[in-house]
Amino acid sequence: MSSGQEVGEIFGSGAGHATALLRSPTVIIASVGLWGMNVYLFRLFGIDYAHVLTLDLVKEKEAEIKNSIDDRSVADEGDDDAGSLQGSIGGLEKRHSPAGGFVSKSHPVPVSTPSSNASVGTISTSGGKSATTLSLATTMTSPGAHRNPHDEVTAGKLIFFSIFLLLLLHSTTVIWIDFLGGSTIGAIFAFYSAVFVGIVIPLSSTAWIRKAVVTIFHRAFELVNPRCSCLQSGVPRAIPFIDVFFADAMCSLSKVFFDWGMLWHLAWHYPDAVPMDFEYILIPSLVASLPYLIRARQCLVMFTIGFMKSDPKRYQHMLNAIKYSTSLWPLCVSAYQKTVTSDAEKATLENLLIILLAINSTYSLAWDIVMDWGMMQNPIAVVPDSCAPNATSGGPSKNLSCAQAVLRPRLRFGASTSIFILVIDIILRYSWLLRFWEKNIFPNSDVYILSTQFLEAVRRALWNLLRVEWENIKQTRGRDATGEADEEAVFENDPFLAPSAVAMSPLGRSKQTDDKHES
Repeated sequence: MSSGQEVGEIFGSGAGHATALLRSPTVIIASVGLWGMNVYLFRLFGIDYAHVLTLDLVKEKEAEIKNSIDDRSVADEGDDDAGSLQGSIGGLEKRHSPAGGFVSKSHPVPVSTPSSNASVGTISTSGGKSATTLSLATTMTSPGAHRNPHDEVTAGKLIFFSIFLLLLLHSTTVIWIDFLGGSTIGAIFAFYSAVFVGIVIPLSSTAWIRKAVVTIFHRAFELVNPRCSCLQSGVPRAIPFIDVFFADAMCSLSKVFFDWGMLWHLAWHYPDAVPMDFEYILIPSLVASLPYLIRARQCLVMFTIGFMKSDPKRYQHMLNAIKYSTSLWPLCVSAYQKTVTSDAEKATLENLLIILLAINSTYSLAWDIVMDWGMMQNPIAVVPDSCAPNATSGGPSKNLSCAQAVLRPRLRFGASTSIFILVIDIILRYSWLLRFWEKNIFPNSDVYILSTQFLEAVRRALWNLLRVEWENIKQTRGRDATGEADEEAVFENDPFLAPSAVAMSPLGRSKQTDDKHES
């Protein structure tokens, strides 16, 4: 988040080569390949990431089914059809299958699983009407699911697709600029057009890409969904983890949004240069701030739910919203700095920008470790027992290594990998320090901005590993495959127990409080 909050050049020649225009597609392509790395590592370490991401959606649909059944039962009380409905649906005992869906003990219920994007599962009432339609719009696969091989998203497909896009971007720019004598703006639009045409052509080999695009647009719509059911229960619907995860990914791509706004300006004024005025930097800056505003709004929604339920930890949502607000100030200052001509004013803004970046980086890093990854909850209390050479004290920490005691008892990726990710995240959170050596390392400011954007994409990919791992640990609630309590997981101190919302409560488990998902 903090490594890519400086903007590149927007004012200048309207024709010719422009490194800035190539930033956004390059970073997007790199992000696709890095997600392929995530998929590979999740499967290597046995983490069903699709189930983790979509579990809240399944619970939300289960709650909708239960509410629908209850409403029908009240309306049709005394009717034979109502009794049949209660027997066929209300008595279902749902349990999660290995594919991440849920089935009945008496007979399977055809619902979509995390591996079946856009597939529809319907539970029909005795009257023939659909009680609900469960459509988990996701292309993410899950081991053991029955799926079409063409629809399966694998690490190999993602990495190959990213390499293909990179070659397409290079060839498009070379042909358009060097052979046809066109501008960089035209080359970028030609690249996006070629990608669009390649996706919409109904080839079976690209079906998984089309479903992925549908998923992205669906989740993007959910980011702006008010999620308010005030006319019914008076409580807004809780934010599912997949939308939190998706919004956080968008925050790391905020500079891509800025570049898209900049591209619009350049195209609008082409072939003339964009005037050096504040109004022409305003639109790209607002577009770049959208992911942070969306994420802050999600935090405020969860804070509202916590306030209505008198949750004592609701303040954590507000602290998270403040964290995202600290990401907006560096972006605004950096954008305004491009419109300033006075050297003295530029120096003042530079000092202010450094202070804001330092605040944001430190705040975000602390949140990464403690809240997003569930680490270092209380290292002072456990380090003496675990790291002392002659530790003899008892308690849950007696069998833990030093790394497990300091970080957390359960490390799915192992101590070495977890520590490596932690160290790299710390370094990349402060990658903006490269600005002090910008003129010595980079040929121009746009190459510097591109480098920080790429480093932020790498940081987000590593962050994803521990974030999904921690969410998986919270979802399993310290129980192993046999259903027995896991002593190490029980010892964990969940840092964030947000209030449960009606729409997110699993069927038949209304007394349990769902773990919420903050980033």
